[in-house]
Amino acid sequence: MNSILLNNATLVLPGGIQEYSSVLVADGKIASIVGPGEGAKADVSIDLANQRLFPGFIDGHNHGAVGTDVMEATQADLDKISRYLASQGVTGWLPTTVPSSDENYLRVQQAVEGAMQSHGSGARVLGMHYEGPFVNTSLCGALHKDYFRAYSGPADLTNLRTPGAGSKMITVAPEVEGGINLISELRRSGWIISIGHTKADVTVLDAAFENGARHMTHFMNAMSPLHHRSPGPIGWGLSRDDVSCDIIADGVHLDPSILRLLVKVKGAKCLSLISDAIAAAGVGDGEYQIWGETIVVKDGRTSNAAGSIAGSVISMLDAVRMMQSIGVSDVEIAQMAATNPARLLKLDHECGSIEEGKRADLVAIDANAKVQLTVIGGEVVHRMF
Repeated sequence: MNSILLNNATLVLPGGIQEYSSVLVADGKIASIVGPGEGAKADVSIDLANQRLFPGFIDGHNHGAVGTDVMEATQADLDKISRYLASQGVTGWLPTTVPSSDENYLRVQQAVEGAMQSHGSGARVLGMHYEGPFVNTSLCGALHKDYFRAYSGPADLTNLRTPGAGSKMITVAPEVEGGINLISELRRSGWIISIGHTKADVTVLDAAFENGARHMTHFMNAMSPLHHRSPGPIGWGLSRDDVSCDIIADGVHLDPSILRLLVKVKGAKCLSLISDAIAAAGVGDGEYQIWGETIVVKDGRTSNAAGSIAGSVISMLDAVRMMQSIGVSDVEIAQMAATNPARLLKLDHECGSIEEGKRADLVAIDANAKVQLTVIGGEVVHRMF
């Protein structure tokens, strides 16, 4: 693999912005960070003048894109999604399921396993995320509650198959029957546990935390609303510095003023950006057959027949743009789009920030917030100049 010098960029580093600097990439990793006026040589030099170099974005909640639904995807379909995501600055993602039959879960797992082993030219498939099936039927959102389940013991997890390697994440509602025992068993089995589609009270949420649930899925969405005498999951999540949350920053799921509030209250250190994208992402407005029903996309907003929001059609790049538009700093955005997701998936030792020795997963964005270059594992997989 040739060495690459990404030259003359504005670097978005964990400690701040470093202008007129370069990153030397060798053997798939960041070999060195070169300051202004310092010399460095490489086999290939790419000038990134007037561009900002971010750590590659990591999308921990994605149901599909470019006309392909994860629940119906083959390995080749997942590779197609990965290539699209790379064009949007994503260097790693978790294909995310919806509650379904054991047969469908098995087929998705096999496709994901193949995509992880294929080493294609797009965003890395980092594992799987099960959204459900152990969630609250009264807060199903666009999920089909026909496949929701209670928990009676470890045998109930045998059909939630995951790839042999990679991260395995699951969204659960701790108030479902057997929910706390479920969370305890998931922790013992090495799952990353996130609370979502829930109306649990504080007592149940505290028990979930003590048993291993430390994160919350698409915070504020598919959760019982905040009330001053019944704080529920939203009040609980806002009040705890030891609980992290992911958010859909599309201006639809959360109003921009709420996004500002979350950054102010939770801080960038506790927030991760996700897309929650569906197959219509990257395609445009129209009607789509997804999850066995018609989902309409109009003016960038999704809705199903019941009128519920049915995922999003944004990319992580769109979420980044939204956060920039409300005044969040690029350093904080890099934390929310890359560093925190990497930490959640227990990958922060290898990626998620621009630091010497880490994987060269990088994205260059111009002054118009367009992706000009995406590098994954030291390989240029997307370039616009």
